[in-house]
Formats: sequence, structure tokens, C-alpha cells
Amino acid sequence: MLGCAALSNVARQAAAVATLSMFIVPMCVEFGWSRAEFSGAVSLGALLGVLAAPFAGPLFDRYGSRLLLVVSALVVAACSLALAATQSLVGFYIAFGISRLMFSAPFDIGTSAVVAKWFVRRRARAMALLSVAIGLGLAVLPPMAQLAISQYGWRAGWVALAGVVLLVGVIPQWLLLVRQPEDAGLKPDGGPGARDERSRDTQEVAYTAAEAFSTPALWLLMVYTLLVFPVQSGFSLHQAPHLVERGLSPGTAAAVVSAFSLAAAAASLGFGLLRAPARFSLCAGALLMACGAILMQSVHDAALAFAAAITFGAGIGALLTMLPVAWANYFGRAHFGAIRGITLPAQVAGQALGPFLAGGLRDATGDYGAGLALFAGLSALAAAVAAFARPPDARLR
Repeated sequence: MLGCAALSNVARQAAAVATLSMFIVPMCVEFGWSRAEFSGAVSLGALLGVLAAPFAGPLFDRYGSRLLLVVSALVVAACSLALAATQSLVGFYIAFGISRLMFSAPFDIGTSAVVAKWFVRRRARAMALLSVAIGLGLAVLPPMAQLAISQYGWRAGWVALAGVVLLVGVIPQWLLLVRQPEDAGLKPDGGPGARDERSRDTQEVAYTAAEAFSTPALWLLMVYTLLVFPVQSGFSLHQAPHLVERGLSPGTAAAVVSAFSLAAAAASLGFGLLRAPARFSLCAGALLMACGAILMQSVHDAALAFAAAITFGAGIGALLTMLPVAWANYFGRAHFGAIRGITLPAQVAGQALGPFLAGGLRDATGDYGAGLALFAGLSALAAAVAAFARPPDARLR
């Protein structure tokens, strides 16, 4: 189950902003688009995800992840092929907006729901491995797209991404995924014979969506989400063009993006194994993102670019692993899809805002310095919010 969800996370990265960043320069040069115009496609897809998430969440609780993840992968592959044939900004917005919709809602809920429903005691470790797949996907897909772009043009880059999505995002999930362990006569974490790894941070609770919304913890996690995800998406999309503008070659910029992704993967595993309270890991992740944004402001050579990307990537690893763990640990797995469906719009809205802010500030000022300063401030504020996001159940504190 975890392997299928991990492969879906790899396929999902065809619509990631870090992958899209490989296409900014060649597509903007060919069509004459501004960075803000290009970034608008990300924002459109995220806003569509805001509308879809409340409806998608309960579907995962009821029907499971198998069908919905397969359909999502098929849609992303079809959109990638449409992007390869695009001739206008409107066509680009439609194709990438739909692809990003799949990324923002069904993929996000579906992959984390697999882990939330199949693991309780080992949830943090499983979620860490799931997040490692995000980092590995981002370490592979952007350089692969850049290689295809450098050899055959940006349209070939989109075709290559479509092929990867079909290969890893459809067949394993269709053949193997099961909604929850009880459907197969099993129990979470390997059944009653599994080694007991129960800790105070992984005891199972069961909140309904209405009960969850009456807790301060939910609102603090949503504020944290609104603050930190503009940083995640804005940095991810614009780091490659920022590095090119600072004098690095496109190939070196792609290598830095891969280092960023590998750092995120390594940190995902590290934070998952750390077994610290989720709120402290989220606080640490936001502080690492703030430091990475500050370092990226000063980039003038490859060494500093790698240092900034690795620091920021480590923060992303903490975010991508421990935020889903916090949602599942704080409120339980019984209504996980419904709760995430209602709360996910905060994340998607943040991801919609980040690229537009970074692109707009770059167009207005001529570089990415102002955007990076803003991102550092938002991350620092998010760290403070995370420190106060205690679990609603006193047993978990």
C-alpha cells in the first residue's frame, strides 16, 4: 500500500512547481509571456483545487484511493500531452490548471489517506517514506524534463513527463491498492502481531469534521498552512530562473533543484524517524525554510546556491512529512478524508498565492530579492504559530 502511494507521489510531481520551473525560460522566451502571466497557471490550478477539495475528501473515505488516484494520473498525463501542443496562454492555463487541480486535491488527499488509514503506530515513519517519494520524484523529473528540453525542445519535455506519469501512476495502483486494512481482513500497522511502537504522539483518536473544527489546534494548523505554503510553492517555481539570472547555467540550476529535492527526501525520512512532537518538527521546518530563503537572496555562485537549496529543501521535508502526520495524529483516521478535504483549501490557496507573489514582485523590481525576503518573514511567523499548535487530545501532548 505504501509503495503504491509513493509511486503516485512520484507521478504527481509532473505537475509540481519545481518541475514547471524548467519550462519558465523556454516558454516565456518563445511566447513573450511575463513571469507573472506564466505563474498565473499555478494559481488557477490551485484555486480549482480549493473548490474541489471539500468534495474530494469524503470520496476517499467512502471509496478509497485506488480509483481516484488512477483517474488523477490519467488526467495529469493527458494534460501534459496537451501542454506539449499548446499554442497560447489560454491553452497553457487550461491544461496546466487542470493538471495542477489533480496535484492540489485528489493526489494530496489520496496519497496521505492511504498512510493515514493503513498506519497508526508507525504513521510518522510511513508518512516519511511517502514524503521521500516526493523528493525522489522532484530529484528525477525536473532534470529529466530539462534534458529533454535541451535536446529536443520544451514540447518534448512535456511528452516525457506524460510517459512517466502513465508508467508509475496507473498500473500499480489499479492492481494493488485497497481502501483500508479492514477491507482485507487486516489491522493497521501489520496486525496484532506487529511490534508495539506505541508512543504518546501516535495514539489513535477519532474526531468528526465538526468536532475537529471546534478545536484551536485545527485553526492553528490552518494558519500555519496559509503562511508556509506560499513560501513552498513560490520558492519551488522560481528558484531555477532566479539562479539563471544570478549567472548559473540552466544545467547547474537543474542540478541545484535536484539537490533541493534530495535534501527534502532525506529530511523527510529524518523527521519521520525523529519521533519528536509534530508541532516542534513543523516549527523547525519553517525556520529552515526561512534560512534557505535568506541564503538564496545572496546567491552568486554554485556553492552558495546548493547550500541555500539544501537548507530550504530540509525545511520542505519536515513540512511535507509532519503536517499530514499532525492532521492524522491530532484528529484520527476515521474521518481523515473529510477533514483534509475541508482544510486542504488553506494549503491550496497558499500554493496559489506564492508563485504569483514571487513572479509579480520580480516583474516589479527586476529580481527575486523582495520575494525571497517576504518568504523568509512568512516562514519565521509560521514557526511561531507551529510552536503553539498543541494536539486537542491531552494524551498526545
